[in-house]
Formats: sequence, structure tokens, C-alpha cells
Amino acid sequence: MPTSPQAVVADLTEDALLDRILPLLAIGGSERVGPGDDAAVLELGGSAVLTTDSMVRDIDWRDDWSTPEDVAVKVVVQNLADLAAMGAVPRSLLLSLVVDRHTPVEWVVRFAGQFGQQCRRYAVSASGGDLSSAPAQTRVVSVTAVGTLEGAPVLRSGARPGDRVAVTGSLGRSAVGLALLTEASRDGVEVSGLPAEALAHHLRPSCPLSQGPIAAAAGASAMLDISDGLLRDAGRIARASQVAIALDSAALAPDLNWAERWVSRAVARAAVLGGGEEHSLLACFPPSVEVPSWWRVIGQVRSGVGLLVDDRPTPVAGWDHFAGREVHPSP
Repeated sequence: MPTSPQAVVADLTEDALLDRILPLLAIGGSERVGPGDDAAVLELGGSAVLTTDSMVRDIDWRDDWSTPEDVAVKVVVQNLADLAAMGAVPRSLLLSLVVDRHTPVEWVVRFAGQFGQQCRRYAVSASGGDLSSAPAQTRVVSVTAVGTLEGAPVLRSGARPGDRVAVTGSLGRSAVGLALLTEASRDGVEVSGLPAEALAHHLRPSCPLSQGPIAAAAGASAMLDISDGLLRDAGRIARASQVAIALDSAALAPDLNWAERWVSRAVARAAVLGGGEEHSLLACFPPSVEVPSWWRVIGQVRSGVGLLVDDRPTPVAGWDHFAGREVHPSP
């Protein structure tokens, strides 16, 4: 018996597709007005922190590597990590989907279902968003995240000589997963044959979100999330603060040891120093404050401007969106 063709979004009206999506999303207590009107109305009760990030099919994910659920996890985490890096508590997400008319309805429904699960996991609301059509083969998911601050925001520009540089979360794991997927694609190896543990952080990253407000309350002088690589993002703090960031490779041994279980030493070093999409948090702490638990010191802030690893000047490494490639220091 022939199977029926898979339903695509062109088979539904916009309202009909929304009727499939909205019950899957998480609507929380911050809304005075939630999805369904021209705009949401939130009760925030504090300083609002806003950020936005997008993912584009075949640039930020590939359908042969990532499920709709993987894409939903990644777009939620990368936005919430930016809030955490400011010391903010996440409150609400706005979701926009831009898809071509031949996109399977199942893809949209599975994406929305996982998006709602992630909202519930992190206790944030899905307050609304937008649906739009696109040219053939185009698929874009975009999220705007809203959070609130209990104190002052932690900026990139506050680091001072004498501060300790610390990280919470992993380093290099997403890049290791990407390296394995890239090699498998080149060699014609099925993704299902790759070790799940090595792919997990790339396909479904996590971020120690609660540590952002904790670091802010402890007195962090500067902070950001590691989205484009440890060196590239540390360099952003260095430039914004007009200081030098000196990293100690011995403090990176746990990350290098993990990476070397799956890839060569050279690839492992490049992943730990330059691998993007990690979404761990990097912060600087003055000598007068205690570095919180779950953070580990990996370097210090010095006078001057630039990056050093083991006291040697080091070029910036990490993902560059418009170059379309990762730039790594020499091994």
C-alpha cells in the first residue's frame, strides 16, 4: 500500500500551523498578554536584559547531522547563555521561524515540541514570535531572549590587572564533536556510527546558566559566554578592558585529556583553545573576592593588551562568522 506524501507547511494556512505549534510552547507567569495578540506584555519587575541570536540551515546546522530537537536545544541555550553572561536571570523567549513552503510540518512540530520542553526546563516563557515563508531550501530559526537583573550588569570592559580568569563548564567539547562529524562526512561514515558522548555537546550544548548570576553576585568584574572559542572570547574581554589575558595551559589539562580520547593532540588543542559553540562562561574576579564554587581559575589579567598562553603571545583563535571558518593558533 503506497504511503501518503509527507505534509509540508504549504499544505496548511499560517493559522493552522500556529494551532499546531502554540500548544507545544511554554507560557509562564511573566505575561500579562501572551501569544495571540500583536505583541506580548511582560511583567518583569527589574532591569530588562535583551539579546537575540539566529541559526541558519546549512550554516549553523545540517539536517543530516541534527534533528529538529537538536536545533531547538541549541538555539535556546545560545540565547540564554548570553543572558547568563550579563548576570541576568532568563524570563522570556520570542521565537521566529522562517521556512520555505516545502518544509515538512513534522520538522516544525518536533522543533516546537523541544523548544517548549527547553522553556520548561529553564523556567522561561515562550511569549510569542513570528512565522514567515522563505525561498526554497531556506530555514532560519531566530530567538530573542529577555532576562532581568537583580544588580548591575557584568560587562566585558571591567577586567583589571590582578584579576583571576576563571571558567565554568567545559572547553572544546563542541568542537571535538564538529571535527568528528566533519571527518565522517568526508569519509562517508554514518553519523550513527560515531560515539554519542563525543557528539553530545555539539548537537545539544548546555550552559551552567545559574552560574552567571552567582558570579555577578560574587563580584565578577567582567564576563561573557564562550560562543566563538576561548581565545577569541578572552580576547574580547582583553580589548574591551584594555588589558592582557594570560592563560595557563596546565589548567586546561582536564579539557585536553577529554578531547584526546577522541581526536589527535593537535586537534584537541585547537578545539580547547579555539572551539566555538561551547557556551560555557568565562569571567574575571578581583583579588578581593572569592571565586565561586563550580568555577576554576585558568589564568590572570595583566597590564598591557592581548592574549598569552604560558607567557607567550598568542594569536586570536576561534570561529569567525564572515570568514566562514575557524582560525586556530599553531599547535
